[in-house]
Amino acid sequence: MRAMKRATFALTLGALAAALTGCNGAAPWVDATTPSPTPTASQRSYGDGAEAPAPTETPEPVVNDLETGSAKRQLDAGAVVADVTYWSDLALDQWTAAAAKPLSLSLSTTITPNDGQGVYLQRASVTVVPDGGEALPVQEDASTEPHGYLVLSPYSYSQTFTIGAVPDGTRSVTLQIRYEFLVQTTPTSDEYAKQTATDSLTVAIAG
Repeated sequence: MRAMKRATFALTLGALAAALTGCNGAAPWVDATTPSPTPTASQRSYGDGAEAPAPTETPEPVVNDLETGSAKRQLDAGAVVADVTYWSDLALDQWTAAAAKPLSLSLSTTITPNDGQGVYLQRASVTVVPDGGEALPVQEDASTEPHGYLVLSPYSYSQTFTIGAVPDGTRSVTLQIRYEFLVQTTPTSDEYAKQTATDSLTVAIAG
């Protein structure tokens, strides 16, 4: 009898030990797999669903026809060729939107064939167009002489136009320039032919 009781007691202890061991383990419905750590923003790749950084837009460089200090042009108006030089007495880094910006020009012409007839400038005009904006009022210099200013070389014409304030944020202005000539048909004639030449300059606005 004692031997049987000892055996029964030993079996009971064994079952209890097994039950306690089972309580220390994970429940069967809990996933035993160790969860992966959540990657940080610096560890994410674009394939993990992270948003790619927005591309940085680099503004296109502004063309500046006066960047060397002056610009020279040769314009055709029928038989007349006008040689024009443009410049500004105001440093280009001071060509701000609000500043009064002077544009100076000097013009002289030749004609082919040159039979001694005169070439006269009746009118010079400048239209300022800010980039992305509306044109400013036209500025012009109209001759008070009957036929205009004599501009056949060696005679020349010089003038300064002032470009006023343009809207804030303007990066450049386009200067549309027009020249109207009267050309004497013969050296002794009272008849004249009208010829027109146009030009365009782009100047950067500082700021």
